[in-house]
Amino acid sequence: MAQEKREKAIDLSHHLSELSKKRQTSPLKGLAKYFGRPGLISLAGGMPSEAYFPFANIGGDALIPESFAVKADEQESSVSWFWKLFGKPKERTNPITVPKFPTKPDEINLAVALQYGMSTGLPQLQKFIDEFIAKVYQPAYSNCESLVQTGNTDGWSRAMQTLCNPGEMILTEDWTYPSALASARPFGIEPVPVPMDKEGMKSDELRKVLAEWDEKARGAKRPHVMYTVPVGQNPSGATMGAERKKEIYDICVEYDVIIVEDDPYFFLQMGEYKPKSIRDQQSAATESDDQFLANLAPSFVKFDYQGRVIRLDTFSKYIAPGSRLGFFTCNPMFSERLQRQGETSTQAPCGFGQSLIAQLLTTWKFNGYARWLHGLATQYTDRRNFFVDCFAEEFHLQLTTGAQGAWEGCAVYAASPKPRGNAMSEKYSVGTKMFSFVPPTSGMFLWINMHFENHPSIQSEPEETLEMKLWTKIADAGVLIAPGWYFAANDDIPEAGHGHFRISFSNAEFPDLKKAVQIFSKVTREFFEEQ
Repeated sequence: MAQEKREKAIDLSHHLSELSKKRQTSPLKGLAKYFGRPGLISLAGGMPSEAYFPFANIGGDALIPESFAVKADEQESSVSWFWKLFGKPKERTNPITVPKFPTKPDEINLAVALQYGMSTGLPQLQKFIDEFIAKVYQPAYSNCESLVQTGNTDGWSRAMQTLCNPGEMILTEDWTYPSALASARPFGIEPVPVPMDKEGMKSDELRKVLAEWDEKARGAKRPHVMYTVPVGQNPSGATMGAERKKEIYDICVEYDVIIVEDDPYFFLQMGEYKPKSIRDQQSAATESDDQFLANLAPSFVKFDYQGRVIRLDTFSKYIAPGSRLGFFTCNPMFSERLQRQGETSTQAPCGFGQSLIAQLLTTWKFNGYARWLHGLATQYTDRRNFFVDCFAEEFHLQLTTGAQGAWEGCAVYAASPKPRGNAMSEKYSVGTKMFSFVPPTSGMFLWINMHFENHPSIQSEPEETLEMKLWTKIADAGVLIAPGWYFAANDDIPEAGHGHFRISFSNAEFPDLKKAVQIFSKVTREFFEEQ
Protein backbone atom coordinates (compact mmCIF):
# COMPACT_ATOMS: atom_id res chain seq x y z
CA MET A 1 0.00 0.00 0.00
CA ALA A 2 1.49 3.33 -1.02
CA GLN A 3 2.53 5.67 1.80
CA GLU A 4 0.14 8.45 0.73
CA LYS A 5 -2.86 6.11 0.69
CA ARG A 6 -2.38 4.80 4.21
CA GLU A 7 -4.42 6.30 7.05
CA LYS A 8 -3.18 6.84 10.59
CA ALA A 9 -4.03 4.38 13.36
CA ILE A 10 -7.45 4.83 14.94
CA ASP A 11 -7.95 5.78 18.59
CA LEU A 12 -7.76 2.57 20.63
CA SER A 13 -7.09 4.20 24.01
CA HIS A 14 -10.16 2.52 25.54
CA HIS A 15 -8.13 -0.72 25.56
CA LEU A 16 -5.61 0.64 28.06
CA SER A 17 -5.59 -0.90 31.52
CA GLU A 18 -6.20 1.25 34.58
CA LEU A 19 -2.57 0.72 35.56
CA SER A 20 -1.35 1.89 32.16
CA LYS A 21 -3.53 5.00 32.25
CA LYS A 22 -1.89 6.03 35.52
CA ARG A 23 1.66 5.80 34.21
CA GLN A 24 3.37 9.18 33.94
CA THR A 25 6.62 10.15 32.31
CA SER A 26 9.46 9.14 34.61
CA PRO A 27 10.56 12.29 36.47
CA LEU A 28 14.20 11.78 35.51
CA LYS A 29 13.49 10.60 31.97
CA GLY A 30 11.42 13.72 31.40
CA LEU A 31 14.66 15.70 31.43
CA ALA A 32 15.92 13.81 28.39
CA LYS A 33 14.19 16.15 25.93
CA TYR A 34 16.84 18.75 26.83
CA PHE A 35 19.77 16.42 26.17
CA GLY A 36 21.74 17.20 23.06
CA ARG A 37 20.97 20.92 23.11
CA PRO A 38 24.11 22.82 22.03
CA GLY A 39 25.97 24.38 24.96
CA LEU A 40 23.81 22.68 27.60
CA ILE A 41 25.57 21.92 30.89
CA SER A 42 23.68 19.05 32.48
CA LEU A 43 23.88 18.74 36.25
CA ALA A 44 20.44 17.21 36.78
CA GLY A 45 20.94 13.47 36.46
CA GLY A 46 22.99 10.98 38.46
CA MET A 47 25.01 9.99 35.41
CA PRO A 48 28.56 8.73 35.96
CA SER A 49 31.32 10.22 33.85
CA GLU A 50 31.89 8.36 30.59
CA ALA A 51 35.63 8.89 31.15
CA TYR A 52 35.42 6.37 33.98
CA PHE A 53 33.90 3.56 31.91
CA PRO A 54 36.60 0.83 31.95
CA PHE A 55 36.27 0.02 28.26
CA ALA A 56 38.22 1.86 25.56
CA ASN A 57 36.19 -0.09 22.99
CA ILE A 58 34.42 -3.38 22.55
CA GLY A 59 34.23 -5.51 19.46
CA GLY A 60 34.47 -8.92 17.91
CA ASP A 61 34.91 -10.90 14.73
CA ALA A 62 31.46 -11.11 13.16
CA LEU A 63 30.51 -13.79 10.68
CA ILE A 64 29.77 -12.52 7.21
CA PRO A 65 26.09 -12.58 6.13
CA GLU A 66 26.83 -15.35 3.59
CA SER A 67 28.17 -17.73 6.27
CA PHE A 68 25.40 -20.28 5.73
CA ALA A 69 24.33 -21.66 2.37
CA VAL A 70 20.78 -21.15 1.13
CA LYS A 71 20.49 -24.48 -0.73
CA ALA A 72 20.22 -27.75 1.13
CA ASP A 73 22.67 -29.58 -1.14
CA GLU A 74 25.32 -26.96 -0.39
CA GLN A 75 25.23 -27.61 3.35
CA GLU A 76 28.31 -28.95 5.04
CA SER A 77 28.25 -31.68 7.67
CA SER A 78 26.83 -31.00 11.08
CA VAL A 79 30.26 -31.25 12.68
CA SER A 80 31.75 -28.61 10.40
CA TRP A 81 28.72 -26.40 11.07
CA PHE A 82 29.43 -26.78 14.78
CA TRP A 83 33.05 -25.80 14.44
CA LYS A 84 32.17 -22.81 12.30
CA LEU A 85 30.59 -21.22 15.36
CA PHE A 86 33.86 -21.49 17.25
CA GLY A 87 35.98 -19.53 14.81
CA LYS A 88 38.05 -22.11 12.96
CA PRO A 89 40.48 -20.62 10.41
CA LYS A 90 38.26 -21.45 7.44
CA GLU A 91 35.52 -19.18 8.79
CA ARG A 92 35.11 -15.84 7.04
CA THR A 93 34.66 -12.94 9.44
CA ASN A 94 34.82 -9.17 9.55
CA PRO A 95 35.91 -7.25 12.67
CA ILE A 96 33.45 -4.83 14.25
CA THR A 97 34.43 -2.32 16.93
CA VAL A 98 32.46 0.10 19.07
CA PRO A 99 34.70 2.92 20.39
CA LYS A 100 34.17 4.74 23.67
CA PHE A 101 33.86 8.12 21.98
CA PRO A 102 32.70 8.80 18.43
CA THR A 103 35.18 9.96 15.81
CA LYS A 104 32.43 11.10 13.44
CA PRO A 105 28.80 12.17 13.83
CA ASP A 106 26.19 9.43 14.37
CA GLU A 107 28.83 6.79 15.08
CA ILE A 108 27.74 4.13 17.59
CA ASN A 109 29.79 4.66 20.74
CA LEU A 110 30.06 3.41 24.32
CA ALA A 111 29.78 6.86 25.86
CA VAL A 112 26.11 6.76 24.82
CA ALA A 113 25.45 3.00 24.81
CA LEU A 114 26.75 2.39 28.34
CA GLN A 115 25.27 5.56 29.85
CA TYR A 116 21.78 5.88 31.30
CA GLY A 117 19.68 6.40 28.22
CA MET A 118 16.24 6.62 26.74
CA SER A 119 13.99 3.55 26.80
CA THR A 120 13.71 3.96 23.03
CA GLY A 121 17.23 2.58 22.68
CA LEU A 122 20.16 3.63 20.49
CA PRO A 123 19.04 5.88 17.62
CA GLN A 124 21.15 3.97 15.06
CA LEU A 125 19.47 0.71 16.07
CA GLN A 126 16.00 2.25 15.98
CA LYS A 127 16.69 3.64 12.50
CA PHE A 128 17.67 0.16 11.26
CA ILE A 129 14.60 -1.42 12.88
CA ASP A 130 12.26 1.16 11.35
CA GLU A 131 13.69 0.51 7.88
CA PHE A 132 13.40 -3.24 8.43
CA ILE A 133 9.76 -3.00 9.53
CA ALA A 134 8.84 -0.88 6.52
CA LYS A 135 10.48 -3.22 4.01
CA VAL A 136 9.58 -6.60 5.50
CA TYR A 137 6.32 -6.21 7.46
CA GLN A 138 4.87 -3.34 5.41
CA PRO A 139 2.43 -1.83 7.96
CA ALA A 140 -0.97 -0.89 6.56
CA TYR A 141 -1.22 2.44 8.44
CA SER A 142 1.06 5.43 8.14
CA ASN A 143 2.21 6.25 11.67
CA CYS A 144 3.50 2.86 12.83
CA GLU A 145 6.31 3.01 15.42
CA SER A 146 8.93 0.74 16.92
CA LEU A 147 10.24 0.51 20.48
CA VAL A 148 13.02 -1.70 21.85
CA GLN A 149 12.40 -4.22 24.62
CA THR A 150 14.42 -6.97 26.32
CA GLY A 151 13.02 -9.97 24.46
CA ASN A 152 9.53 -11.15 23.68
CA THR A 153 8.70 -12.55 27.11
CA ASP A 154 9.36 -9.09 28.53
CA GLY A 155 7.50 -7.62 25.56
CA TRP A 156 4.40 -9.71 26.24
CA SER A 157 4.50 -8.91 29.96
CA ARG A 158 4.59 -5.20 29.21
CA ALA A 159 1.85 -5.46 26.58
CA MET A 160 -0.34 -7.55 28.89
CA GLN A 161 -0.04 -5.05 31.74
CA THR A 162 -0.68 -2.17 29.35
CA LEU A 163 -3.91 -3.71 28.04
CA CYS A 164 -5.43 -5.92 30.72
CA ASN A 165 -6.98 -5.34 34.12
CA PRO A 166 -7.10 -8.02 36.85
CA GLY A 167 -10.00 -10.42 36.34
CA GLU A 168 -10.03 -10.08 32.54
CA MET A 169 -9.41 -12.94 30.13
CA ILE A 170 -7.26 -13.23 27.04
CA LEU A 171 -7.78 -15.23 23.86
CA THR A 172 -5.06 -17.67 22.84
CA GLU A 173 -4.49 -20.95 21.01
CA ASP A 174 -5.53 -23.98 23.03
CA TRP A 175 -1.86 -25.03 23.16
CA THR A 176 0.51 -22.12 23.68
CA TYR A 177 3.75 -20.74 25.12
CA PRO A 178 3.59 -21.48 28.87
CA SER A 179 5.56 -18.44 30.02
CA ALA A 180 2.96 -16.18 28.43
CA LEU A 181 0.28 -17.73 30.63
CA ALA A 182 2.54 -17.80 33.70
CA SER A 183 3.22 -14.07 33.43
CA ALA A 184 -0.50 -13.25 33.14
CA ARG A 185 -1.97 -15.44 35.86
CA PRO A 186 -0.46 -13.62 38.87
CA PHE A 187 -2.39 -10.55 37.65
CA GLY A 188 -5.63 -12.54 37.73
CA ILE A 189 -5.72 -12.77 33.92
CA GLU A 190 -6.78 -16.18 32.62
CA PRO A 191 -6.63 -17.63 29.08
CA VAL A 192 -9.58 -18.54 26.87
CA PRO A 193 -8.38 -21.35 24.57
CA VAL A 194 -9.40 -21.25 20.90
CA PRO A 195 -9.15 -24.55 18.95
CA MET A 196 -6.43 -24.92 16.34
CA ASP A 197 -5.81 -26.61 13.01
CA LYS A 198 -2.78 -26.90 10.72
CA GLU A 199 -2.52 -23.09 10.51
CA GLY A 200 -2.88 -22.44 14.22
CA MET A 201 -5.89 -20.59 15.64
CA LYS A 202 -9.11 -21.30 13.73
CA SER A 203 -11.02 -18.21 12.63
CA ASP A 204 -14.46 -19.86 12.82
CA GLU A 205 -13.77 -21.03 16.37
CA LEU A 206 -12.58 -17.55 17.32
CA ARG A 207 -15.80 -16.05 16.01
CA LYS A 208 -17.81 -18.65 17.90
CA VAL A 209 -16.07 -17.86 21.19
CA LEU A 210 -16.64 -14.14 20.78
CA ALA A 211 -20.19 -14.34 19.42
CA GLU A 212 -21.40 -16.78 22.10
CA TRP A 213 -19.64 -15.13 25.03
CA ASP A 214 -21.76 -15.33 28.18
CA GLU A 215 -20.40 -12.83 30.66
CA LYS A 216 -22.38 -14.23 33.58
CA ALA A 217 -21.39 -17.84 32.93
CA ARG A 218 -17.74 -16.96 32.26
CA GLY A 219 -17.45 -14.55 35.16
CA ALA A 220 -15.66 -12.00 33.02
CA LYS A 221 -16.24 -9.54 30.22
CA ARG A 222 -15.68 -10.65 26.67
CA PRO A 223 -11.91 -10.67 25.98
CA HIS A 224 -10.51 -7.67 24.16
CA VAL A 225 -6.93 -8.98 23.87
CA MET A 226 -5.57 -11.92 21.88
CA TYR A 227 -2.15 -13.50 22.40
CA THR A 228 -0.97 -15.54 19.42
CA VAL A 229 2.20 -17.19 18.12
CA PRO A 230 1.25 -17.40 14.43
CA VAL A 231 4.52 -18.65 12.91
CA GLY A 232 6.33 -21.66 14.33
CA GLN A 233 3.41 -21.83 16.74
CA ASN A 234 4.77 -22.90 20.09
CA PRO A 235 4.45 -25.84 20.59
CA SER A 236 2.81 -27.17 17.39
CA GLY A 237 5.12 -25.65 14.76
CA ALA A 238 2.16 -24.49 12.63
CA THR A 239 2.38 -21.54 10.23
CA MET A 240 -0.58 -19.21 9.78
CA GLY A 241 -1.00 -18.02 6.20
CA ALA A 242 -2.17 -14.70 4.82
CA GLU A 243 -5.83 -15.63 4.30
CA ARG A 244 -6.23 -16.94 7.85
CA LYS A 245 -4.63 -13.80 9.24
CA LYS A 246 -6.99 -11.63 7.20
CA GLU A 247 -9.97 -13.59 8.54
CA ILE A 248 -8.81 -13.32 12.14
CA TYR A 249 -7.96 -9.64 11.78
CA ASP A 250 -11.42 -8.87 10.38
CA ILE A 251 -13.04 -10.70 13.30
CA CYS A 252 -10.89 -8.72 15.73
CA VAL A 253 -12.01 -5.49 14.06
CA GLU A 254 -15.64 -6.58 14.34
CA TYR A 255 -15.33 -7.47 18.04
CA ASP A 256 -12.75 -4.77 18.89
CA VAL A 257 -9.93 -7.11 19.93
CA ILE A 258 -6.26 -6.13 20.17
CA ILE A 259 -3.86 -8.69 18.67
CA VAL A 260 -0.52 -9.26 20.41
CA GLU A 261 1.54 -11.06 17.76
CA ASP A 262 4.45 -12.90 19.41
CA ASP A 263 6.60 -13.87 16.42
CA PRO A 264 10.11 -15.05 17.44
CA TYR A 265 10.26 -17.70 14.67
CA PHE A 266 9.02 -15.56 11.77
CA PHE A 267 12.15 -16.04 9.65
CA LEU A 268 12.40 -19.77 10.37
CA GLN A 269 9.63 -20.70 7.94
CA MET A 270 10.45 -24.01 6.23
CA GLY A 271 7.56 -25.13 4.09
CA GLU A 272 6.16 -28.66 4.07
CA TYR A 273 8.37 -31.61 5.01
CA LYS A 274 9.17 -34.06 2.23
CA PRO A 275 10.57 -37.55 2.92
CA LYS A 276 14.25 -38.07 2.16
CA SER A 277 13.55 -40.27 -0.86
CA ILE A 278 11.59 -37.45 -2.49
CA ARG A 279 14.13 -34.78 -1.53
CA ASP A 280 16.94 -36.84 -3.08
CA GLN A 281 15.07 -36.90 -6.39
CA GLN A 282 14.36 -33.20 -6.45
CA SER A 283 16.76 -30.33 -6.92
CA ALA A 284 15.87 -27.35 -4.78
CA ALA A 285 15.66 -24.14 -6.77
CA THR A 286 17.91 -21.29 -5.78
CA GLU A 287 15.86 -18.54 -4.15
CA SER A 288 17.10 -14.97 -3.94
CA ASP A 289 17.05 -13.15 -0.62
CA ASP A 290 14.26 -10.90 -1.92
CA GLN A 291 12.25 -13.97 -2.95
CA PHE A 292 12.87 -15.54 0.45
CA LEU A 293 11.39 -12.50 2.20
CA ALA A 294 8.52 -12.18 -0.28
CA ASN A 295 7.55 -15.86 0.13
CA LEU A 296 7.25 -15.69 3.92
CA ALA A 297 3.76 -15.83 5.40
CA PRO A 298 3.15 -12.12 6.19
CA SER A 299 2.79 -10.54 9.60
CA PHE A 300 -0.58 -9.42 10.98
CA VAL A 301 0.94 -5.93 10.69
CA LYS A 302 0.54 -6.06 6.91
CA PHE A 303 -3.25 -6.24 7.30
CA ASP A 304 -3.46 -3.88 10.27
CA TYR A 305 -5.00 -0.70 8.90
CA GLN A 306 -6.31 0.41 12.33
CA GLY A 307 -3.23 -0.01 14.50
CA ARG A 308 -4.71 -2.79 16.66
CA VAL A 309 -1.69 -5.14 16.41
CA ILE A 310 1.20 -5.05 18.87
CA ARG A 311 3.91 -7.11 17.21
CA LEU A 312 6.76 -8.63 19.26
CA ASP A 313 10.10 -9.33 17.57
CA THR A 314 13.32 -10.58 19.13
CA PHE A 315 16.93 -11.07 18.06
CA SER A 316 17.11 -14.14 20.34
CA LYS A 317 16.56 -16.69 17.59
CA TYR A 318 18.60 -14.94 14.88
CA ILE A 319 21.59 -13.45 16.72
CA ALA A 320 21.74 -14.51 20.40
CA PRO A 321 19.26 -14.99 23.28
CA GLY A 322 21.77 -13.49 25.71
CA SER A 323 21.59 -10.18 23.89
CA ARG A 324 18.18 -9.66 25.57
CA LEU A 325 17.04 -7.43 22.76
CA GLY A 326 13.84 -7.19 20.78
CA PHE A 327 11.32 -4.63 19.63
CA PHE A 328 7.64 -3.74 19.48
CA THR A 329 5.84 -2.68 16.31
CA CYS A 330 2.63 -0.82 17.14
CA ASN A 331 0.69 2.40 16.93
CA PRO A 332 2.04 5.59 18.60
CA MET A 333 -0.40 5.52 21.51
CA PHE A 334 0.57 1.97 22.51
CA SER A 335 4.25 2.77 21.92
CA GLU A 336 4.06 5.76 24.26
CA ARG A 337 2.38 3.75 27.03
CA LEU A 338 4.87 0.89 26.65
CA GLN A 339 7.69 3.41 26.80
CA ARG A 340 6.33 4.87 30.04
CA GLN A 341 6.37 1.38 31.55
CA GLY A 342 9.92 0.77 30.35
CA GLU A 343 11.16 3.99 31.90
CA THR A 344 10.40 2.73 35.41
CA SER A 345 11.35 -0.93 34.94
CA THR A 346 13.99 -2.16 32.49
CA GLN A 347 14.66 1.42 31.28
CA ALA A 348 16.40 0.10 28.14
CA PRO A 349 18.07 -3.11 26.97
CA CYS A 350 21.70 -3.58 28.01
CA GLY A 351 24.06 -1.13 26.32
CA PHE A 352 26.66 -3.78 25.52
CA GLY A 353 24.16 -5.89 23.61
CA GLN A 354 22.54 -2.91 21.92
CA SER A 355 25.84 -1.45 20.74
CA LEU A 356 27.23 -4.70 19.37
CA ILE A 357 24.03 -5.69 17.58
CA ALA A 358 23.52 -2.18 16.25
CA GLN A 359 27.10 -2.16 14.95
CA LEU A 360 26.62 -5.60 13.41
CA LEU A 361 23.38 -4.66 11.66
CA THR A 362 24.57 -1.30 10.42
CA THR A 363 27.70 -3.02 9.08
CA TRP A 364 25.70 -5.77 7.38
CA LYS A 365 22.99 -3.32 6.31
CA PHE A 366 19.50 -4.50 5.33
CA ASN A 367 20.63 -6.74 2.48
CA GLY A 368 23.27 -8.42 4.63
CA TYR A 369 20.81 -9.17 7.43
CA ALA A 370 18.30 -10.53 4.90
CA ARG A 371 21.00 -12.86 3.57
CA TRP A 372 21.87 -13.97 7.11
CA LEU A 373 18.21 -14.76 7.87
CA HIS A 374 17.89 -16.66 4.59
CA GLY A 375 20.85 -18.85 5.52
CA LEU A 376 19.48 -19.49 9.01
CA ALA A 377 16.12 -20.58 7.59
CA THR A 378 17.91 -23.12 5.39
CA GLN A 379 19.91 -24.42 8.34
CA TYR A 380 16.82 -24.98 10.45
CA THR A 381 15.00 -26.57 7.53
CA ASP A 382 17.88 -29.06 7.25
CA ARG A 383 17.64 -29.71 10.98
CA ARG A 384 13.89 -30.33 10.77
CA ASN A 385 14.37 -32.68 7.83
CA PHE A 386 17.19 -34.61 9.49
CA PHE A 387 15.27 -34.97 12.75
CA VAL A 388 12.13 -36.33 11.07
CA ASP A 389 14.32 -38.62 8.94
CA CYS A 390 15.73 -40.07 12.19
CA PHE A 391 12.22 -41.00 13.31
CA ALA A 392 11.64 -42.64 9.93
CA GLU A 393 14.70 -44.81 10.54
CA GLU A 394 13.57 -45.90 13.99
CA PHE A 395 9.82 -46.32 13.40
CA HIS A 396 7.47 -47.35 10.67
CA LEU A 397 5.88 -44.05 9.66
CA GLN A 398 2.56 -44.29 7.86
CA LEU A 399 1.41 -41.13 6.11
CA THR A 400 -2.23 -40.41 6.84
CA THR A 401 -4.59 -37.44 6.64
CA GLY A 402 -5.84 -36.01 9.91
CA ALA A 403 -9.59 -36.50 10.28
CA GLN A 404 -10.42 -34.29 13.24
CA GLY A 405 -9.16 -31.90 15.84
CA ALA A 406 -6.08 -29.71 15.44
CA TRP A 407 -4.66 -31.92 12.69
CA GLU A 408 -7.76 -32.15 10.53
CA GLY A 409 -6.65 -32.15 6.89
CA CYS A 410 -2.95 -32.32 7.80
CA ALA A 411 -0.37 -34.77 6.52
CA VAL A 412 0.03 -36.83 9.70
CA TYR A 413 2.77 -39.41 10.25
CA ALA A 414 1.63 -42.26 12.49
CA ALA A 415 4.52 -44.12 14.13
CA SER A 416 4.47 -47.81 14.95
CA PRO A 417 7.38 -50.10 15.88
CA LYS A 418 9.45 -51.82 13.23
CA PRO A 419 10.14 -55.57 13.61
CA ARG A 420 13.36 -56.24 15.52
CA GLY A 421 15.23 -58.97 13.67
CA ASN A 422 13.13 -62.12 13.32
CA ALA A 423 11.58 -61.78 16.73
CA MET A 424 8.31 -60.01 17.41
CA SER A 425 7.02 -59.14 20.84
CA GLU A 426 3.85 -60.95 21.87
CA LYS A 427 2.87 -58.05 24.10
CA TYR A 428 1.99 -55.68 21.29
CA SER A 429 1.54 -55.75 17.56
CA VAL A 430 4.20 -54.32 15.27
CA GLY A 431 1.39 -52.25 13.77
CA THR A 432 0.42 -50.66 17.09
CA LYS A 433 0.26 -46.89 16.71
CA MET A 434 2.33 -45.40 19.51
CA PHE A 435 2.42 -41.75 18.51
CA SER A 436 1.82 -39.41 15.61
CA PHE A 437 3.02 -35.99 14.50
CA VAL A 438 2.76 -33.34 11.83
CA PRO A 439 6.21 -32.13 10.75
CA PRO A 440 6.50 -28.43 11.67
CA THR A 441 6.43 -25.86 8.87
CA SER A 442 8.25 -23.25 10.99
CA GLY A 443 10.18 -22.91 14.20
CA MET A 444 12.26 -25.27 16.30
CA PHE A 445 9.96 -27.97 17.67
CA LEU A 446 8.35 -31.31 16.86
CA TRP A 447 4.97 -31.70 18.62
CA ILE A 448 4.18 -35.37 19.27
CA ASN A 449 0.77 -36.81 20.10
CA MET A 450 1.14 -40.00 22.13
CA HIS A 451 -1.51 -42.70 21.60
CA PHE A 452 -1.80 -43.97 25.13
CA GLU A 453 -5.13 -45.53 24.25
CA ASN A 454 -2.97 -48.36 22.88
CA HIS A 455 -0.99 -48.75 26.09
CA PRO A 456 -1.85 -51.83 28.22
CA SER A 457 -2.39 -49.71 31.35
CA ILE A 458 -4.76 -47.16 29.86
CA GLN A 459 -7.75 -48.60 31.73
CA SER A 460 -6.06 -48.36 35.12
CA GLU A 461 -4.06 -45.14 34.79
CA PRO A 462 -5.08 -41.74 33.37
CA GLU A 463 -3.23 -40.47 30.33
CA GLU A 464 -1.57 -37.63 32.23
CA THR A 465 0.06 -40.20 34.52
CA LEU A 466 1.24 -42.21 31.51
CA GLU A 467 2.62 -39.04 29.93
CA MET A 468 4.73 -38.23 32.99
CA LYS A 469 5.78 -41.85 33.49
CA LEU A 470 7.09 -42.05 29.94
CA TRP A 471 8.64 -38.58 30.20
CA THR A 472 10.50 -39.65 33.35
CA LYS A 473 11.79 -42.83 31.72
CA ILE A 474 13.05 -40.88 28.70
CA ALA A 475 14.75 -38.33 30.97
CA ASP A 476 16.34 -41.09 33.06
CA ALA A 477 17.66 -42.61 29.83
CA GLY A 478 19.44 -39.36 29.02
CA VAL A 479 17.08 -37.31 26.85
CA LEU A 480 15.20 -34.31 28.22
CA ILE A 481 12.05 -33.25 26.36
CA ALA A 482 9.10 -31.08 27.37
CA PRO A 483 5.89 -32.75 28.64
CA GLY A 484 2.80 -31.62 26.79
CA TRP A 485 0.76 -30.45 29.76
CA TYR A 486 3.12 -27.46 30.10
CA PHE A 487 1.55 -25.97 26.98
CA ALA A 488 -2.16 -26.52 27.63
CA ALA A 489 -4.12 -23.28 28.00
CA ASN A 490 -6.41 -25.06 30.46
CA ASP A 491 -6.99 -28.51 31.93
CA ASP A 492 -9.83 -29.41 29.56
CA ILE A 493 -7.76 -29.59 26.39
CA PRO A 494 -6.10 -33.06 26.41
CA GLU A 495 -8.09 -35.71 24.53
CA ALA A 496 -8.87 -39.00 26.27
CA GLY A 497 -6.11 -41.55 25.78
CA HIS A 498 -3.61 -39.01 24.49
CA GLY A 499 -0.54 -37.24 25.80
CA HIS A 500 1.95 -34.91 24.17
CA PHE A 501 5.63 -34.06 24.06
CA ARG A 502 7.44 -31.08 22.55
CA ILE A 503 10.88 -32.00 21.26
CA SER A 504 13.37 -29.38 20.09
CA PHE A 505 15.70 -29.97 17.13
CA SER A 506 17.29 -26.51 17.28
CA ASN A 507 20.36 -26.91 19.46
CA ALA A 508 21.88 -30.41 19.57
CA GLU A 509 24.32 -31.53 16.90
CA PHE A 510 23.15 -34.01 14.30
CA PRO A 511 24.83 -37.08 15.91
CA ASP A 512 23.19 -36.18 19.21
CA LEU A 513 19.80 -35.69 17.54
CA LYS A 514 20.12 -39.13 16.02
CA LYS A 515 21.15 -40.67 19.34
CA ALA A 516 18.26 -38.95 21.11
CA VAL A 517 15.73 -40.43 18.69
CA GLN A 518 17.29 -43.88 19.17
CA ILE A 519 16.92 -43.53 22.94
CA PHE A 520 13.35 -42.25 22.54
CA SER A 521 12.61 -45.27 20.32
CA LYS A 522 14.01 -47.81 22.76
CA VAL A 523 12.30 -46.34 25.82
CA THR A 524 8.96 -45.90 24.05
CA ARG A 525 8.98 -49.47 22.73
CA GLU A 526 9.68 -50.85 26.19
CA PHE A 527 7.05 -48.58 27.72
CA PHE A 528 4.35 -49.91 25.39
CA GLU A 529 5.35 -53.48 26.29
CA GLU A 530 4.74 -52.93 29.99
CA GLN A 531 1.80 -54.56 31.70
